[in-house]
Amino acid sequence: MANIAILGTGLLGGAFAEACAKRGDTVVAWNRSSDKLLALAQFGVKAAATPAEAVKGASRVHLVLKDDAVVEEVIAAARPGLAADAILIDHTTTLPALTAERAKQLAAQGLKYLHCPVFMMPQGARSAQGSMLAAGPKALFESVKADLARMTGRLEYLGERADLAAVNKLLGNAMIIGMSSTMADVLTLAKASGVAGEDAIKLLGLFDVNAMIATRGLNMAKGKFTASFELSMARKDVRLMLETAGGRPLAVLPAIAARMDQLIAAGHGARDASVVGIDAVQ
Repeated sequence: MANIAILGTGLLGGAFAEACAKRGDTVVAWNRSSDKLLALAQFGVKAAATPAEAVKGASRVHLVLKDDAVVEEVIAAARPGLAADAILIDHTTTLPALTAERAKQLAAQGLKYLHCPVFMMPQGARSAQGSMLAAGPKALFESVKADLARMTGRLEYLGERADLAAVNKLLGNAMIIGMSSTMADVLTLAKASGVAGEDAIKLLGLFDVNAMIATRGLNMAKGKFTASFELSMARKDVRLMLETAGGRPLAVLPAIAARMDQLIAAGHGARDASVVGIDAVQ
C-alpha cells in the first residue's frame, strides 16, 4: 500500500482520509482546524502540524480544499516537504482558467499535478461510491489510475486538457444546484396548495430525467427548438405557478419568467420552451 498525504480534512477530505487508512494506506493529514484531525486518529490517520510535514515521504498528495486561493497557498506551503516524484492530486472545485494556469506553472516547475474533482458525498467517499473526474497528462493519470479507482465508484479520464475536469465539475454542479432550486419551488407550490412535500417529490419520480436530457437537452445543444411545448404556453404555466405561490419566496421561477418574457418579446413565443437556452448555442 502507499504512503499518502491528505491536505484538507473537511467533510470530504476527512472521509477520504478515513477510507484510505481503512484500505491499508499510511495516511498523514493536515488541516487548519486540529479538531478535525483528532477525529481521524481512531482510523490510524496521523496528524501533521504543517502541509510540508504532512507530505514528507508521500507518493500521492491529495488536496481537498475550499478554492483556488487556498490551493495555491497550501501547495506553496507543502513544497519544502514534497518528494521529487510526488504526485499532486487536486480534488478541489476550482475555476477552469486558474486551474489551467496552475497546471502550466506547476509543470514548468517540474511538479506532477492532476485535477480530479468529484461528485460524491462524504459517505460516498467512505464507501468508494460516486464519480471522480480526472484531467492532465495521460501518462501521469495511468500511473495512479488504479489507486484513484479504489477511491470512487466511477473514474472518468477526460484528457490532457488541464482545465477540462474543472469545467465538467461546474457543469455537473450547475445541474445539481439547478435541480435542487427547482425542487425547492416545487415544494413551495405544494405547501401553498396544501399538498404534502413528500407527495410532491414522489410525483417527480414519474419523470425520466435522463430521457429528457437525452432528447430535449440534446436538441437544445444542437440549437433545435421546434415546438413540442410552446414558450408562450410554458410562460402561461409559470404565471399560474407564481400566482399559486402567492408571494412566498421562490428560488428560480421568477428568473425563468423574466427570461421567458425577454424571449417572447424578441419573437420566440411559438418556439419550444427550451429556447430559453438559445443564447448558449448561437
